[in-house]
Amino acid sequence: MSIRPWVIVEQPDDRGLRRVTIDGEAAGSAWSAGELRRILGRRGCPVNMDLDDPASMCWRGGDSRTWPDRAWRRRATAVLMMAGLLASMMLNAVIGWPDASGALTFAQRMTGGLFVLSGLVQGAAAVMVLDYWGRRQLRLSGAVVLLAVLIALATDTLLLAMWTEETDYTPYLLAFVPLWCWSLWAFVLLVREKTWQGVPQPKSFAAGLVVTALLTGSSLMYSTMYQPATAPMHFTLSAKFGAARPDRREPFIHVPLTLYMKNTGGIPVYIVNDIYTVRGRDFHYSRHSELRDLLEKWGESAGRGGGVAGEAELYVDDFSPTAISSGHFYGPGERLEVGQEYALERVLQLPVDAAYEIVSVRVQVSYMRKDRGKLDVKNFGAVHYSWNKSDEKYYCPPERGCEKQLIYHGRVWHNNNLINVTRKPRYVTAIWSPTGRLISSISSFRFQDERGFYSEEKRELDRYGAASVRAGAEVSVAELLGSAGR
Repeated sequence: MSIRPWVIVEQPDDRGLRRVTIDGEAAGSAWSAGELRRILGRRGCPVNMDLDDPASMCWRGGDSRTWPDRAWRRRATAVLMMAGLLASMMLNAVIGWPDASGALTFAQRMTGGLFVLSGLVQGAAAVMVLDYWGRRQLRLSGAVVLLAVLIALATDTLLLAMWTEETDYTPYLLAFVPLWCWSLWAFVLLVREKTWQGVPQPKSFAAGLVVTALLTGSSLMYSTMYQPATAPMHFTLSAKFGAARPDRREPFIHVPLTLYMKNTGGIPVYIVNDIYTVRGRDFHYSRHSELRDLLEKWGESAGRGGGVAGEAELYVDDFSPTAISSGHFYGPGERLEVGQEYALERVLQLPVDAAYEIVSVRVQVSYMRKDRGKLDVKNFGAVHYSWNKSDEKYYCPPERGCEKQLIYHGRVWHNNNLINVTRKPRYVTAIWSPTGRLISSISSFRFQDERGFYSEEKRELDRYGAASVRAGAEVSVAELLGSAGR
């Protein structure tokens, strides 16, 4: 019979857990005397076994009353760590999934996929918490938890840095700010406990972990804050008058008008607003022959609102444009894919004795790149009439100096979802009227407060790749009458 004690209880580790060896074989670990008795009971020992009997028990680093485990503190730490990891997992999934599944560019799909993958790592780490703050039967559990916390710290720091650029209120602020505080606490706690020591070559693992986290954070920062050089937009837009034809019954002529556009670039677009306006122009002839006369007559004409601000002629002054026809060309909210073209043919009616010398047309199209944002086409395409009293949100009474306008308004989401979660919602607003007024705006404006939104417009127009193209044509009335046989 061996004189070696039958049961050996090792000294407590840093969590108060004591390893138990029975007859030279590892039997488990115990947090308390009660757990020790359960371990002994599973090995056939009596329930009322004397734990202080030196003939059968050997205590190292204390006796049967040395159980330093603070169960409530350990469990509270584990619960807090698990809750933070699960919350970070959900946040990463919410941020990454829209980009991973629906972004138009490969880079944004990769960024979204990286967030989804990070969320999966955090979900796995939340399960590992049970082992690390438990029996620690898996050597890598602490390292996996540390990796997940580093991911959360890098992500929340990025979100916080992006939010401070414009400090918009967003509901996500209530998520990533507390999570940033949590991740900082969790990181300090895990570093103090040196969680990487349970893996082979812990120093190399820790160094690789830090480098990986820095590279991941830098990649996310680069893909979010820097807009790489993308394919430039190429847009073909033209207007052309055709040969006039006489009316069969009245002293009028019919003038064909063809408007044409084509997306000749490599990026599909949303049409935000468009308009074509046909004007007849009358003017007076003069015989001025010096430059100062040209400048003087141009200044007088431009000052009266006649003609075009950048247009001057030596022998013509007192431009008097009159709107003849105006309308939408393609329609707000419509898409124009790569290579897609569209033509609109109209016929204008002019009296043969019209007091016009020239008929001109100007067409303008405002668009937004689809690789930068996603427009709520259904809501944006619904027209609102500014004179409709029942539509209170968009109604503008005449006593406020409002003219009759068509209003289009809808939500837009950036294709980088990191921008969406760190900014308050943005909306596309388009205003159209037959007088030629054309407004296209992207901002947080919601027709509730007219102040404080104009500073956002230029930044948001650049961010979403919004721009306008224009084209025009003009023809003399004499030429039209001649082609009509008048």
